[in-house]
Amino acid sequence: MSKVPGDLRYNATHQWVRLEGDIATVGITDFAQEQLGDVVYVELPEVGDQVTAAEEAGGVESVKSASDIYSPVSGEVVDINGALEDSPEIVNESPYQDGWLFKLRLDGATLPADLLTAESYSELLPAK
Repeated sequence: MSKVPGDLRYNATHQWVRLEGDIATVGITDFAQEQLGDVVYVELPEVGDQVTAAEEAGGVESVKSASDIYSPVSGEVVDINGALEDSPEIVNESPYQDGWLFKLRLDGATLPADLLTAESYSELLPAK
């Protein structure tokens, strides 16, 4: 069964966000990485890029398929996970910790109200 940490917020396209001050860390969920299979490539935005909530911000390719990454929040990219360039499998091994994708400085001071809680996101996932 997919893990869904309670301290994060989620969007329906299986990305998560962790807010620390005005910095939001974004990644893909455990469910998403399970569905993708072995991740072989991650395309990330560049530091300084402006990212808009619900719009494409990158992509993930696996041995099974390719999938777009939709940012759950809007802001300026202030950091990317450079370790994924040489070791994209980190997304599979640690989707909520070491496998984060990018960090944004939020346009607003809070997360959008339409993001899902862990409980709400869990309800979207298929039962096993």
